[in-house]
Amino acid sequence: MRVYLDYNATTPVDPAVLEAMLPFLGENFGNAGSIHTPGQRARAAVDAARQSVAALIGAKPTEIVFTSGGTEADNLALFGSVAVAAKPRKHVITTAIEHHAILHACQELERQGTEVTVVPVCPSGEWQGIVDPEEIRRALRPETVLISVMHANNELGVLEPIEEIGQIAAEAGVPFHCDAVQSAGKVPLDVARLGVDLLSISAHKFCGPKGVGALYVRTGTALAPRQFGGHAERDRRAGTENVPGIVGIGKAAELASDLLAQDSARIGALRNRLEGALLARIPAVRVNGAVARRVPNTTSVSFPGAGGEALLISLDLEGIACSTGAACSSGSTEPSHVLLALGLGREAARSTLRFSLGRPTTPEEIDYAISVIPSVVERIRSLSPRESQVAAAQ
Repeated sequence: MRVYLDYNATTPVDPAVLEAMLPFLGENFGNAGSIHTPGQRARAAVDAARQSVAALIGAKPTEIVFTSGGTEADNLALFGSVAVAAKPRKHVITTAIEHHAILHACQELERQGTEVTVVPVCPSGEWQGIVDPEEIRRALRPETVLISVMHANNELGVLEPIEEIGQIAAEAGVPFHCDAVQSAGKVPLDVARLGVDLLSISAHKFCGPKGVGALYVRTGTALAPRQFGGHAERDRRAGTENVPGIVGIGKAAELASDLLAQDSARIGALRNRLEGALLARIPAVRVNGAVARRVPNTTSVSFPGAGGEALLISLDLEGIACSTGAACSSGSTEPSHVLLALGLGREAARSTLRFSLGRPTTPEEIDYAISVIPSVVERIRSLSPRESQVAAAQ
């Protein structure tokens, strides 16, 4: 049996999304920038998709900028905000558990002369993995030009206090960006309630195609473009629109809106069943961020005494696909920066797997995973008995 439990890395394209896209890969091939009939047919499809994406997050269609994915949306938000800021000195605030699309962009901003403050998260308790909004407030400076905090962490599933941070940002008059790539389609999103000025999403995280995403830009928010050419996306992103991809994210957003409540309840119950069984059947196991508010599909489980890479490979041989962290960090020899930010030791971080469920996940798949994972962990631990004994004693 093959069981896919890596939906935070990517999701399959929903059949309805593929069906909506196909005509724009064939007979409806017009350029949305053209004024003739084929072009206007493409333009109408792009406009309809923009409305669906806006509806998913509570925005206006004119506030949606289509991008090539979450990374480009994040980069446009960060570099575009810093570039347009009039202050002679510039300062950005972010957190220690952000996706590398944010952290590496911040490193590049530092090389260009922008100062960056990386705020820590709480290492334990009900706030494990969560940034204290007051830490954001304390990090503010007169020269702060942007705050960027993710909504749901891609490894832990923990939801950050975006509304509270949004209030702090508004009081300080500082633009606020939120990476919502892992929360879009999993929990309700309303940009007005969250208090964000910029918000990133990516289609392939909620059963849409790869290679397309969107950046919400609140009306009146200044943003410098990152690429130059024609006047697409209201001069915020030059280039010919990816019409099939945009149609795909539009349909995926529509489905996510329609199915959100039932998907959330069903997937959350399956996630809890998996967690409960692993905790009951495997000694010395812990769930990271377990008592914090999380998206319903994600669990980060540490198996002390069993190396994550060995577990990953062994589970794959048993037909179970999961991950040791973010897909973009695959192949890295360094342990997860997210887990290290929680205060886990390097070995504990290396013994952690992420299981993420999705719309296609079935009870039978979860039951199979429950039947296989304990024996695989026991086998891996038996190869390192000393480490296992130390882990069991902790």
